[in-house]
Amino acid sequence: MLTIIQRVTQANVVVNNITIGNIEQGILALVAIEKEDSKKEANRLLERILNYRIFADENDKMNLSLRDTKGGLLIIPQFTLAANTQSGNRPSFSSAATPEKGLALFNYFCEQASKIYPSTVFGQFGADMKVSLTNDGPVTFTLKVTT
Repeated sequence: MLTIIQRVTQANVVVNNITIGNIEQGILALVAIEKEDSKKEANRLLERILNYRIFADENDKMNLSLRDTKGGLLIIPQFTLAANTQSGNRPSFSSAATPEKGLALFNYFCEQASKIYPSTVFGQFGADMKVSLTNDGPVTFTLKVTT
């Protein structure tokens, strides 16, 4: 599994002109699920997102995690992150999980996140989403978890 996390001052996701997720300060996580991914990778990625120290402490050093700041977490399914862009002018999605597996693992990921971090909201798998954010910094990182 891989994710791009962005430290944000606010972010939201809209489906069919209805806001389905909204956070203030926190992390927007764009999450991709690949063929070989399992619940093990989902659990590890979630822990990394929650504990990754990207927020400033009292000395203005990136030393605090989302858990430390108690910010919001917006999780967006983003299968295009799994694209192979190494050659040609069209991405290949051969490493992405099937839609069925992607949906099942994304739902599991969101369920786990909601259980251990109540300030979690999420986008809708397979939907045409409109995601808005104000990147704080900007601060953006790519995290990848493999077996």
